[in-house]
Amino acid sequence: MKKFVRSRQLLKSGTSIGANVHKAQNAESKADFIHKIKIATKELEETKYWLILCEKSNSYPTHKNLSSKVNELGLILYKILSTSVKFRKEN
Repeated sequence: MKKFVRSRQLLKSGTSIGANVHKAQNAESKADFIHKIKIATKELEETKYWLILCEKSNSYPTHKNLSSKVNELGLILYKILSTSVKFRKEN
């Protein structure tokens, strides 16, 4: 049972990124949008953590392309966040 803790956490945090981005698309305000994107970035960082643990473990299969895709998604989310915060301050 313990073996599946990492994979379960990885699944939860990884799918939470998309769920929060999806919720952000229907935000009630700019502040709500930013809040939901911030949650998505926190889940992204947690996903990176679980991927690192899986990569360092001999008992979990790893896929380097997955880490690369998560990093790319992070660049996108952080750009969305910084642009949204900047735009909010200007208005």
